[in-house]
Amino acid sequence: MSEKTASETASGSTGGAGENGGASLIDGRAFAKNLRQRTADEVKAFHEKHGVTPGLAVVLVGNDPASEVYVRNKALETHRVGMRSFMHMLPETTSEGSLLHLIERLNEDPEIHGILVQLPLPKHIDPFRVTNAIAPNKDVDGLGEVNAGRLMTGLPGIIPCTPLGCLMLLKSELGDLRGLNATVIGASNLVGKPMALLLLNEGCTVSICHIDTVDPAAVARTADILVVATGNSRLVKKDWVKPGATVIDVGITRIPTEGGKTRLVGDVDFDEVAPIAGRITPVPGGVGPMTIACLLRNTLKAARMSIGDKACKESGDKNWLPY
Repeated sequence: MSEKTASETASGSTGGAGENGGASLIDGRAFAKNLRQRTADEVKAFHEKHGVTPGLAVVLVGNDPASEVYVRNKALETHRVGMRSFMHMLPETTSEGSLLHLIERLNEDPEIHGILVQLPLPKHIDPFRVTNAIAPNKDVDGLGEVNAGRLMTGLPGIIPCTPLGCLMLLKSELGDLRGLNATVIGASNLVGKPMALLLLNEGCTVSICHIDTVDPAAVARTADILVVATGNSRLVKKDWVKPGATVIDVGITRIPTEGGKTRLVGDVDFDEVAPIAGRITPVPGGVGPMTIACLLRNTLKAARMSIGDKACKESGDKNWLPY
C-alpha cells in the first residue's frame, strides 16, 4: 500500500506518512492490481485442476454511454484474468419479460458462473424482480435477497462488490476492526446497508446516517472508521471527521472546472478532510478500482461453488457458499 500523504500529493514531498499532518492515502489502484493478479493466478490453477474456466455474463439494457464504457471495461478485465466474458447489450425498449427470459437461460447455462445486470435499468423494468431472478449461486453482485439475507444473518455468501472492496482496504490498513466505532453515511441497498452489516460482522460498533438523520455530522465525528456513499459531491467537511479517523469515500461525481473542463470528486471534501484524517481514499484511485477487482473474485467464487463444497473449502475462502 502507498504511504504517500495528502500533503505529499500536493507538494511532491517524499517524507513519511502523516509527518506534515496529512492523512496517508489508501492506494486502491495498487491493492486492486495485486488482487487481480492473485485472481488470475487462482483462475489458472482452478482451470488446471478442474478443467473449468469461470464465465461472467454482463447484461446492459439501454445505450447510456457511461454504462457502455463501464461494461466494456468489465469485459476487458475479465479476459485479462483468464476468465470468459459474455456480453448482452439489449435495447432500451427490451421488455421485463424478455430480460427475465434471458436471465433464466443464463441461470441454466453451465458455462456461465456469474451474472451481472448493470443498474440502473429503464423505468419500465422492476430492478428487484430482475435481481432476484438471478440464481443465488450466480449472483456475483450479491444483491439478491438470498445473498443479502445471508449477509444480514452472518452466514457465508456472495458479498456486494463495492462494500467488499471497502472492507478489504480497511482490513489491509487497520487489521483487526473489532471494537472500533464505524459510521456509514448512506443507506442504499447497493453500498450503505451491506457495508454496515460487514462492519458489524467484523465486530465494529456501527451507526448509519441517512436522509432523515437529524445531525449526521455529530454522528460522523464519533467514528474511527467513516464510510461515505451518498452520491452528494463533497458533502462531508472537516467538522464531520474525528481527528485520525480512516475515511473511505465511495462517491464519484464529475464536476465542471475552469476552462470548460471537468474533474472527478467524491462525497468527501478531500482538501478539507485530508489534513484531519489519519487515512483516506482519494477520488479517483481509491474505492473505484476495487469494485471490478472484487467482481472478478466473486465470479471465481461462483465457479468454485459450481464444482461443489470441496473446491470452495480448498480455496481457503471462508465465505464459500454451499448451495
